Amino acid sequence: MPPDSQTGPIVRRATPADLPGIGRLGALLVEEHYDFDPRRFLAARPGTPAGYASFMSAQLEDPDMTVLVADDNGDVIGYAFAAVEGYDYMALRGPAGVLHDVIVDPEHRGRGVGRLLIDAVLEFFRSRGVPRVVLSTAERNEAAQRLFASMGFRRTMIEMTRELDDPAS
Repeated sequence: MPPDSQTGPIVRRATPADLPGIGRLGALLVEEHYDFDPRRFLAARPGTPAGYASFMSAQLEDPDMTVLVADDNGDVIGYAFAAVEGYDYMALRGPAGVLHDVIVDPEHRGRGVGRLLIDAVLEFFRSRGVPRVVLSTAERNEAAQRLFASMGFRRTMIEMTRELDDPAS
């Protein structure tokens, strides 16, 4: 094996060249959430990958945000998006790091890639003196919840949704 070959995925900061892969995975994130609850979550559309890539492109240079990719020999197989945020009185929260997105291509799940991404996000937050990290996860995303709990996250909020066209019980 040549000395410059990878033996497994690495996590690194995203570059503009990674945006198509991030867009593809962002659309997958949208699809998975929609499948969990189509009344609560957005549906993916043909333009979702490009829209996600465009949004992430605007985040790449912001020092209070990080977009990380899991790179497996040049293929983007996962990404994480996180931001340093100040006080949020609506969420009753002081300064924190917010993990907005983390997703791994289904073909690469179960190999520790999600853990690598989250570890890198935590290191990003530590380097900026962030006191805590918060995230939200879909109620039905039990695999992600197990991963987060195994990494020391605890439940602190529960989002509840009611559709206004449903008759009240």
